[in-house]
Amino acid sequence: MPIDKVEKIWMNGKLVNWDDAKIHVLSHVVHYGSCLFEGERCYKTKKGTAIFRLKAHTDRLFNSCKIYRMEIPYSRDEINQAIIDLIKTNKLDACYIRPVVYRGYEQLGVDPTGCPVEVCIAVWRWGAYLGPGALENGVPVCVSSWNRMAPNTMPDMAKSGANYMNAQLIKLEAKEHGYVEGIALDVFGFVSEGSGENVFIVKEGTLITPPFSSSILPGITRNTVIRLALDMGIKVIEQTIPREALYIADEVFFTGSAAEITPINSVDKVRIGDGKRGPVTKKLQERFFAVVSGEEEDKHNWLTYVE
Repeated sequence: MPIDKVEKIWMNGKLVNWDDAKIHVLSHVVHYGSCLFEGERCYKTKKGTAIFRLKAHTDRLFNSCKIYRMEIPYSRDEINQAIIDLIKTNKLDACYIRPVVYRGYEQLGVDPTGCPVEVCIAVWRWGAYLGPGALENGVPVCVSSWNRMAPNTMPDMAKSGANYMNAQLIKLEAKEHGYVEGIALDVFGFVSEGSGENVFIVKEGTLITPPFSSSILPGITRNTVIRLALDMGIKVIEQTIPREALYIADEVFFTGSAAEITPINSVDKVRIGDGKRGPVTKKLQERFFAVVSGEEEDKHNWLTYVE
């Protein structure tokens, strides 16, 4: 999906013009993938522009950096304020938000300790991640031949750029075979996640999703859906899911900041349910979008208004 340029990007505490936001080609991140990032959305609501779960995203960014021993040279409050100010500067009422922490230019070699830790934040307008109509009609997916990383190899709980090389293989393979997205299994053969989304199945009214031990990112939209489901009286189970459970599920859907809540209408050309968005997915979507649009009470304090 093409990026819709805006006026300014925040880089290391300064606002720079979009086309001037550059790094040196010998920056450590270019050669070794040493970056941690976030993806979050800002919505247009009845009460004004609001960022969805800003604190949770920033906390996860700091946690990712802690795992990789990268100390962010700004506080959580400074990052949060920078995001708010950047949205205001670019006069956006809804957008996608991408903070990135990376190791910059100083020296090369696997040892990154001599390289500066730098931060940039970009915002831009972004529509439905998995294509027009995906939220209503669902998308066809396949089970990828590429597994997610084994435990104690790459930390899946960190949202690192390096992990997304694996995600790219999953996505490219799926597209090559005519699918919109792929679902990866973990090293033990259980369902893990999509290239950039968490996965849920619905069986007999119960919501089931893989645990952290299945090599998944601790998704914030995943957490949101679990909390909304519990509020709505829907039973939620976190457990390992065998591949074949996808085929016989009543409903399957993705969650993610970009994907939001996107139904899956088939897996490996096996139709899921009626081959369209199911009733539980629809109810969760309606509740989610009611909250992020300001139409329903934000009782969990998930919205940060840009004022």
